[in-house]
Amino acid sequence: MRKRLATSTPTEGACGKTGSWRVFRPVVDREKCNACGLCAMYCPDNAINDDLEVDLDFCKGCGICAHECPKKAITMEREEK
Repeated sequence: MRKRLATSTPTEGACGKTGSWRVFRPVVDREKCNACGLCAMYCPDNAINDDLEVDLDFCKGCGICAHECPKKAITMEREEK
């Protein structure tokens, strides 16, 4: 298991669960993923946990995780409303 030095977990703030702002959501292809953890490290909202699962309640759909993934295992798909 990867060790993290300092982490925070997303919590509901004054604006509620901020994932409702999303237009695109990340989708992880587990076949391509090598579990390097770069997506979690670069996620500005810390919406990706140690098992590399995305917490859609707090993910804002910025796409940084998809951009940083060296295996291109994360794609951004349009949110269905």
